[in-house]
Amino acid sequence: MTTPLRLLGKASSINVRKVLWTCEEAGIPVRREDAGSDTPDVLATNPNGLVPVIAVPDGFLWESNSICRYLAGMAGRDDLLPREPLARARVEMWMDWQATELNSAWRPAFMTLLRGATGFTTAQLAESIAVWNAKMAMLDGQLNRSGGYVAGATFTLADIVLGLSANRWLMTPIERPALPAVSAWLDRLEARPGWRLHGRNGLP
Repeated sequence: MTTPLRLLGKASSINVRKVLWTCEEAGIPVRREDAGSDTPDVLATNPNGLVPVIAVPDGFLWESNSICRYLAGMAGRDDLLPREPLARARVEMWMDWQATELNSAWRPAFMTLLRGATGFTTAQLAESIAVWNAKMAMLDGQLNRSGGYVAGATFTLADIVLGLSANRWLMTPIERPALPAVSAWLDRLEARPGWRLHGRNGLP
């Protein structure tokens, strides 16, 4: 890809950072436009009014995990997203788990403690923290079984999307259990420039 990818979204967004890290891994040049959900370009290109959005030959693509899959395919990076059906499904299974199960767990705790939201009760906050920690313990168990990375012995897109989620968990001021496999995995990610630029870069 010689023409830079047009990416709409703020660099602070966890979902935009998934795309930026994928581009770093795949060697895809990016032209990011600092757009938010209230930006006319975003409202015109994504019916949900959310970032990230990327320009593609026939229009626009949204949903961060789908964008990451598309970019890995466009770059021919079978290491990031395998072609073999079962290996691919295992990567996508954990990506989907991040988007559904894990995201729904952290939302009340994160929005209250780091974004200052006031719409959640004390009980909802406590439940969110407990469920979030339980989901991260599930990830810890998977990393103990998998051979070093989320979907197996090698780095894939699943590590990108879940690495960012794990970073958010660590940066939110909650009580957390010790999860040795998660800690060791995050240490392994330190070798990757994309993680240092867009993952553990001081932003939750």
